[in-house]
Amino acid sequence: MEPQQIREGYLVKKSSLLNYWTAVWVVLSEDGLEFYKKKTDQSPKGMIPLKGAAIISPCQDCGNRTLVFKITTHKKQEHFFQASHVEEREVWVKDIKGAVRCLQGGKRFARKSTRRSIRLPDTINLTELYTQLRDQDEGVKELKLERENRIFNHCFTGSTVVEWLVSKEKARNRPEALMLATGLLNEGFLQPAGDLSKDGAVSGEKSVLLDQTDALYYFADSGFFCEGYSSDEDTLVKEEFRGNIVKQGCLLKQGHKRKNWKVRKFILRSDPAYMHYYNPTKGDDPLGSIYLRGSVVTAVDFVPDAKRYDVDGNLFEIITSDERHYFLQAATAEERKEWIEAVQEVSKSGN
Repeated sequence: MEPQQIREGYLVKKSSLLNYWTAVWVVLSEDGLEFYKKKTDQSPKGMIPLKGAAIISPCQDCGNRTLVFKITTHKKQEHFFQASHVEEREVWVKDIKGAVRCLQGGKRFARKSTRRSIRLPDTINLTELYTQLRDQDEGVKELKLERENRIFNHCFTGSTVVEWLVSKEKARNRPEALMLATGLLNEGFLQPAGDLSKDGAVSGEKSVLLDQTDALYYFADSGFFCEGYSSDEDTLVKEEFRGNIVKQGCLLKQGHKRKNWKVRKFILRSDPAYMHYYNPTKGDDPLGSIYLRGSVVTAVDFVPDAKRYDVDGNLFEIITSDERHYFLQAATAEERKEWIEAVQEVSKSGN
C-alpha cells in the first residue's frame, strides 16, 4: 500500500552541509519526510526516513533561532527544521512522533480514536458540536488571558467549555460534559494552550481536557497566539506593532519589481490593522508592512506577470486604500479562505 500523506506545509530547513537556512515545502508521510524547493516541484530535494528516528523539540542547538525541532535518523544524521510559530511546530512534532511510533509498532498511522478511548456514543456529532461551540453569538467566547507570565490571545478555560456544554443541555452533568470536551480535544477541534493543559493532553494513553479555570484551550482554526510580557525598560514598540496578533503563518508573495514568488512569514495584527511580512530564514525585522484599514481582499484565479510554473492556485489579492496591490498564494483552498476572512475582519474593525 502507498504510504499515507499526513501533513504538508512550509518549514525552514538548515542545510546539511553549510550553515544556512532555506524555506522548503515539506510533506510528511507514514514512513518519511520529503522536502521540496517549491511546492510545485515534482521531485523532492531530499527524503528523511523516520523508522528508528528520534525527535527533539524544542531544540536549543541553533544559537538564537527559536521554534526549531531536530530529527535524528537511525543512521545518526541530524536534520533541523524551524516553524513560523509555536503552535505550528507542535502539530508537526506531534504528527512526526506519531508516525515514528506507528513504524516501530508495525502499524499504519492513525490519530487517536476518541470513540474507542472514551467510549463516545455513535449518536454524538462532534463536528456539529464544534460548530455550535464556535458560534460568535451563542458559543464560547475567545478571551485574552494572562497566565504563567504570558498573555494568551483567543483562548478560554477548560471549565468554561464544560459549563457551556451543561448550560446548553449538550450534557446532563459535568462528568458527561467533560467526556464530550475530551472528545473534541482528541479529535483536534480543541487544542491545549499553556503547560497545565498540555500536560493533561499527553498524560497516559488518553488525552484529557481539564475542567479547571487555569487550564487554557483554543479553537484549532482560530487566531490563537501566546506572547511573553514586555519589560518596562524595553525599547518602545512602534505603534503598528501594538495590535493583537490575529493570524500568522507562511504564504507565497509576489515581488513588486521582479514579479518572482518567495516564501514569506506573515503576521496579521488588529488595532492598528497591519500585516507584516518577514523572511522566515532571517531574524525578527520585517521586510515590509501592509496597512489594512479600508483595504479590499479577494480570491483571484490568476496574477498578472506571473510565470505559469510559479503559481498553483489558491491565490488572493489585497488592494490597500492607497491602491497598492499585493498578490499572495496560500497552500490550500481552506487556508486561503481563512486568510481572506481574517484580513477582511481586520480591515473593517482595525484602526
